[in-house]
Amino acid sequence: MDLLFVFEWLDASPLATLSKAYGGVFAVVQMVHLLAMSVMGGMVLVADLRLLGVVLRDVSSETLCEASQRWFTIALVVMLVSGVFMSSAVAMKLYYNEMFWAKMTTLLVGIVFVYTIRRPLLRFPHATLNPWALRLTAIASLIIWFTVAASGRWIGFS
Repeated sequence: MDLLFVFEWLDASPLATLSKAYGGVFAVVQMVHLLAMSVMGGMVLVADLRLLGVVLRDVSSETLCEASQRWFTIALVVMLVSGVFMSSAVAMKLYYNEMFWAKMTTLLVGIVFVYTIRRPLLRFPHATLNPWALRLTAIASLIIWFTVAASGRWIGFS
């Protein structure tokens, strides 16, 4: 499915006009986007490293994962909304950028992973789960989100 028409629409939208005309607004939205990414990344790191038994061993993994999931979801929503705004300023450039599509693909994989595999699995008491299932889930999560971050960072270089 070709999404060129979506990017053409976004490039001509009032959102794009606003983001292109007012650099200060764009900078504030970019700051919010980066802050949301930091919160999201921090929640992934803390929860997954706890599942691996690397950090915060004195805190229940159930409690930590539940609390981090709430902040992860909030940060994800803020990141998605601010990302659309930022993308509107350079929509056509992004459409032709392979690393943008790599980031969007891995972001989608990450979202699906979190809400269809990780979150449902971690709703069970962790003591009743196979420790290897927890470890493999944490490792998969770290790999997915590292790939999202790396491909997103690479957009600026390609």
